Amino acid sequence: MGRLTGKAAVITGGAKGLGLEFARALIAEGAGVLVVDIADGADAEQAGAHFMHADITGEGAAERIADAAMDAFGQVDILINNAALYAGLPMARYDRIEPDLWDEVMRVNIGGTWRMIRAIGPLMEKRRRGKIVNITSGTVMKGMPGMAHYVASKGALAALTRTLSREMGGNGVCVNSLAPGLTLSSSILENAAHIEATRDRVLASRAIKRDGQPADLIGALLFLCSDDSDFVTGQTIAVDGGSVNT
Repeated sequence: MGRLTGKAAVITGGAKGLGLEFARALIAEGAGVLVVDIADGADAEQAGAHFMHADITGEGAAERIADAAMDAFGQVDILINNAALYAGLPMARYDRIEPDLWDEVMRVNIGGTWRMIRAIGPLMEKRRRGKIVNITSGTVMKGMPGMAHYVASKGALAALTRTLSREMGGNGVCVNSLAPGLTLSSSILENAAHIEATRDRVLASRAIKRDGQPADLIGALLFLCSDDSDFVTGQTIAVDGGSVNT
């Protein structure tokens, strides 16, 4: 039996990159997984996940996703909010970011996540158990030049995590953040300019002087999703080789 046998999870942005690695890890530990994404879900389905093509920011989309999870599993134990605009974002100073792009980043990264929690959180509270894991970023703790839109959105998500931990904790739901540092996922590897602009600075800031790989995140993720973290809520776990100390 795996650590998550009998559990059901929803993972947004799980069709590729880190989200796909998260889905594979939860499936390997026995969880039933519904992956939601606007990208093609063939790889997620091949890994053994249910797949739903959906934009989490769409009107009523989060509620339809919640219904699909209940139809598939009869419960939702875990929600991993991974969907975000990041790897493809152009780097620019704050005064050169187009307002429409700023609004789009906020709409997806914080607005879409809030919609998902709003739809699935009550299902967890009704059962008086559940794990919500918000994928934030180590950049929230140290800033990142050229990415003010992304960092601001993830900072808002970290603040939302702390607030919801207090609102939902009395009903048995744990809400935490997992904050990766620069991680060489398949998605970020598609943006050579971003890696070139940030990699040397990131490596210099780390206590462990190497690149972060998707596998480095899995141990902390499984801890936050499993019964091992039943007394942990409102926390941010940074997995970044010691670039920040929380």
